[in-house]
Amino acid sequence: MAEDQGPVGASTAAPVVTVAGPPVHRAQEVLTPEALAFVAGLHRAFDGRRRELLAGRTARRAEIAATGTLDFLPETAEVRAGDWKVAETPRALRDRRVEITGPTDRKMVVNALNSGAEVWLADFEDATSPTWENVISGQVNLIDAFEGRIDFAGAGGKAYTLKPAAELATVVVRPRGWHLDENHLLVDGAPVAGAFVDFGLYFFHNAARLLAKGAEDPNSGPYFYLPKTESHLEARLWNDVFTHAQAALGIPYGTVRATVLIETITAAFEMDEILYELRDHAAGLNAGRWDYLFSIVKNFRDAGAHYILPDRNGVTMASPFMAAYTRLLVRTCHRRGAHAIGGMAAFIPSRRDPEVNAAALEKVRADKDREAHNGFDGSWVAHPDLVPVARASFDAVLGERPHQKDDPGPSEPVTAAQLLDIAGAGGSCTRAGLHNAVQVGIRYIEAWLRGIGAVGIFNMMEDAATAEISRSQIWQWIHNGVVLADTGEKATAELVRSLVAVELAELLAELGEDAYGAGRWPEAARLFEQVALAEEFVDFLTLPALPLLG
Repeated sequence: MAEDQGPVGASTAAPVVTVAGPPVHRAQEVLTPEALAFVAGLHRAFDGRRRELLAGRTARRAEIAATGTLDFLPETAEVRAGDWKVAETPRALRDRRVEITGPTDRKMVVNALNSGAEVWLADFEDATSPTWENVISGQVNLIDAFEGRIDFAGAGGKAYTLKPAAELATVVVRPRGWHLDENHLLVDGAPVAGAFVDFGLYFFHNAARLLAKGAEDPNSGPYFYLPKTESHLEARLWNDVFTHAQAALGIPYGTVRATVLIETITAAFEMDEILYELRDHAAGLNAGRWDYLFSIVKNFRDAGAHYILPDRNGVTMASPFMAAYTRLLVRTCHRRGAHAIGGMAAFIPSRRDPEVNAAALEKVRADKDREAHNGFDGSWVAHPDLVPVARASFDAVLGERPHQKDDPGPSEPVTAAQLLDIAGAGGSCTRAGLHNAVQVGIRYIEAWLRGIGAVGIFNMMEDAATAEISRSQIWQWIHNGVVLADTGEKATAELVRSLVAVELAELLAELGEDAYGAGRWPEAARLFEQVALAEEFVDFLTLPALPLLG
């Protein structure tokens, strides 16, 4: 039942804030009248611009569809050519050689902070299913962590507690992208952007707390990862949000630091401009692999054979177009004094199969070696056991240095043609790849519908980005009449539906009737078919999925 908070503040013109979510333990500690008023202020000040920018995404996609290409912006050439740098990196973010990612559930908070990584990406986005319980309890858990009172009792009564503060990872929070609304919080009857909820509640409750701790704790500060950014204008909006938030709470200007995920093809053409817009608050850029591939498919889905992506597992960071993207990212960051952070190692180590484990760890090691030698200042892992693997790769290159921003990288320019050379990746489209996309997509969506956003599937830690690339590839293959290389079959909706039926039958046999019946498998399959097989491409699978969370 909705809980009406009533008008916030003394003025009759104050916004009406309504909490429409179910009860959550300790929610009153987060959803205070003052915190809700702060979030409402963000909504009133910036939601109109947010919606204009979302409309701008649609217009830009239409332009790409009409031209079949993309290029660097002529109107911002002066920014790219200019001699400028971002603000100096704060002490807590100078060394970022290993970053661990994960949702903000209580066990993950403890394990991530204790992992030995320099940074923990506390994720309210792709690794979190945005149930109201997850959104609010995540905020509670972070407050408890900063107050040193978080713990967790695991299986068999094992106790998880925090190490001393000096040994903990620096927290960098990732709020939701601009496109997602939070339907459980309304201002003047309209849903608030999930980004404003996640950022606003965290900043309101923790910015001053972190600054107060800063004198004795070098790992303190209001730091953020910004996801799904598609243009420098969207980065400008974030910069204005930061400026507004700091002024509203009396936090010194420039205290916030943000790292932007370059995980859309349009943002790849605006790296300089994105850093420029955020220059007083910028910390770096990150190479987000799966969402980047998803964005390429989404934007060029009907642009012909040149843009057809082969089996996703065959597209590595060494593929020419991905290598061009990472070269541009490293060069841009280092030229501007920002950190370049590499991509995810999502493997989940297993102690049951030593051979599989050894082979996978060797791939992780090779990937991190490549990133370190290619100029990145750090990289991501999804599991604590991978922290020492990544650290060894970066230690070998960095030594005692906190980063390698003094290395400008290769001098030759990266061209638009190189960034868009999808065909140069080689590889093929196969029935095996199609089947894997169906398996991963359904298994992830089913867990997401149950409120789990980071899901172990086939020894890999998957999040929403994996499901997005899985279903978008299927859509692209079907609508481009792809013939599968290993069987000679044509990719069709009928073939996909048959693979979905096979997957459901196999899951029933694997799980048993009781466990299968307790899940949301048929619902997940229907949603997967909707976003993979619809005639019109759905921008984000989470949009039609949100109402199903309840």
